[in-house]
Amino acid sequence: MPPKDVETLFARLSQQEPAPRTELHYNNPFTLLVAVVLSAQATDKGVNRATADLFPTADTPEKMVALGEAGLTRHIRTIGLYRNKAKNVIALSRALIERHGSKVPHDREALEALPGVGRKTANVVLNVAFGEATIAVDTHIFRVANRTGLAPGKTPLAVELGLLKRVPQKYRLHAHHWLILHGRYVCVARTPKCGVCVIADICRYPDKTNGNPPKAAARPRVRPKKITAKKPTAKKQDL
Repeated sequence: MPPKDVETLFARLSQQEPAPRTELHYNNPFTLLVAVVLSAQATDKGVNRATADLFPTADTPEKMVALGEAGLTRHIRTIGLYRNKAKNVIALSRALIERHGSKVPHDREALEALPGVGRKTANVVLNVAFGEATIAVDTHIFRVANRTGLAPGKTPLAVELGLLKRVPQKYRLHAHHWLILHGRYVCVARTPKCGVCVIADICRYPDKTNGNPPKAAARPRVRPKKITAKKPTAKKQDL
């Protein structure tokens, strides 16, 4: 995608949503970190339902450790991989208490050293909690970047590095949210809603749709075979 189209893409997305925000509910950097860890292979809506009762009870590392793994599990059992996530959240809470004075570190290396925290989670925290112009590549952004031709890549890291090179600096801070929202609600996985897409004219996706489910292919008409009854054969009499 040429630079002028990249500029156009982000100009249009920014006009639609001038101040995009994460759809995860949180009230401080710690609860943001926990919410992002819980969101792996889960929907934001599902995480928000689980944390609606969790965060009023445990919004600091100390309270989370006091709640314990069993107590946390009761809150998040509706989320996929909840047992492993509960272990990681309790472990990262202990690590924050022991290594960082109960504060979420404003440092990529320190974040990625926490249990259950990878590059994508660190990027979200750095962007949302600390205002850094990072781009966290999830399944939605990976799809949009490849479909549109904005930053094609075979891995999330390749796409992230491509986006950091191509996204104009003035759009960098909110680029993550614009792309994820576009992928979540317009450039969806199965049947992208190209008919209502504001960047359809500059998108490089060859299989554009009108946003309606594709019609099922007509089944070929097969003439039923005529079944002829076999004549019974006479049994030979025993001699």
